[in-house]
Amino acid sequence: MTYRLAIGDRSYSSWSLRAWLLFDRTGIPVAVETGILYSDDLRRLLSRFPPARLVPAIETPDGEVVGETLAIAETLAERHPEAGIWPADPAARAMARYMCAEMHAGFQDLRSECPMNLRKSYVESAPSGAVKADLARIEAIWARARARFGAGGPWLFGSWSAADAFFAPVAGRIATYNLPVGQDARAYVDHHLADPSFRRWRAMGLAEPLEQPFYRRPHAERPWPGPAPRRASIAEGPAENLACPHSGGPVSHFLRMDGRTWGFCTAFCRDMTLADPEAWPAFMDMVRLRAASAAAGR
Repeated sequence: MTYRLAIGDRSYSSWSLRAWLLFDRTGIPVAVETGILYSDDLRRLLSRFPPARLVPAIETPDGEVVGETLAIAETLAERHPEAGIWPADPAARAMARYMCAEMHAGFQDLRSECPMNLRKSYVESAPSGAVKADLARIEAIWARARARFGAGGPWLFGSWSAADAFFAPVAGRIATYNLPVGQDARAYVDHHLADPSFRRWRAMGLAEPLEQPFYRRPHAERPWPGPAPRRASIAEGPAENLACPHSGGPVSHFLRMDGRTWGFCTAFCRDMTLADPEAWPAFMDMVRLRAASAAAGR
């Protein structure tokens, strides 16, 4: 059974990112519906998820609407215990819930001064003392989780959990504003930036044509500090493939990579792939398979 998920602009809606990661990282089936922040489009979207007033919101397969990321996380964890949304160890689980609750309600100076904008990265953003204090607290609780429970992997509690979903937008903020954090925190941020789910979310945001002026800042820009995307460009057809690797629909939009042309069903499918080709397993599997077939036929 499939859930419905209402989200805002992917480049800017940090709350939406958290909820989407809970689905993408766990493989829980979901149909995503989007609305443009600060517009009638968002109000129209939310009218289909009563009584929700904000994104994200989910509708369960049996028709129950749940808003707020903490409630969404608990609902999914209860319905899908096999998904590992919370750590299995009771002490780790208690700490993870505490950290998520603090993130949900706190760090207001970081939120207001450094709103999430995954389209940009700045050389220097001159964070205030209040933002630096928020960062110090975040580093302290990250370090505590890693020291006690992080030995089994690179995430806060070793394996990925809801705590990592809740702090993914903080990783994005640190990357965007080049915020000063220590080596261990930077390594954790870099792991988020390299995570395929995070990369797919950011690529979809870059494929959305709208930029929100509120999120622009007058700082000198630098390249995004995550993995450099494989080079590709918009192209004319025909393509080697007849079906879109994402939807299976007929192709009508094209990109070129490594001297070969590939087709997609919509401009959005093409552009999210163009933004970061290696973030999309179905596309890369198609590329590798056709390359192997061509090599075998020589």
